[in-house]
Amino acid sequence: MKDILMKYMTKLTTLSEKQQRMIVEELQIEEYKKGTVLLRQGDVPSKCYFVLKGCVRLYFIDEAGKEVTSNFYTEEQAITNFNHHKKDKSSPHTLTCLEDCVVVVGDLHSEKDMYNKYSQLEKMTRQMVEYNFGEVQDELALFISSTPEERYKSLLQKRPYLIDRVPQYQLSSYLGITPESLSRIKKRMK
Repeated sequence: MKDILMKYMTKLTTLSEKQQRMIVEELQIEEYKKGTVLLRQGDVPSKCYFVLKGCVRLYFIDEAGKEVTSNFYTEEQAITNFNHHKKDKSSPHTLTCLEDCVVVVGDLHSEKDMYNKYSQLEKMTRQMVEYNFGEVQDELALFISSTPEERYKSLLQKRPYLIDRVPQYQLSSYLGITPESLSRIKKRMK
């Protein structure tokens, strides 16, 4: 698993292999079983994650008590929480492992120490955040301007692996439709 992380670091930094190994040795890599809750809605987050293997679901419970899926994180994706600027720092979301997962666990309190020690790590993290932010902007624009069928087609094109890894009711929630609507879309596309 550490090799996967080093390959990823090579893409985003000019760190030498020796420097990468030093960083990787300081990082905490954890394995979590399917169903493990990494963060509960309402809790104050103290960790961030980087998925090496597996799938993590981001969702919240709305006022009606319904689960609403916001995203799925899979291999080589960072999971961060950007509510540090808010007065109420509690998480509006829950993070749950949909599969057995292997993730890099970052402690938000010691993050600055790592950045001071390895300035390239901060640059790499910023690049990851910028990339992820761009993806989120693109997804939001697509979601707002497209039909449910177009959203499903986009998912098939950009993230086809989710179809076999995620339960249909969660996938439909992510697409903003009911499971029945998703079934009808799939039938029409056959």
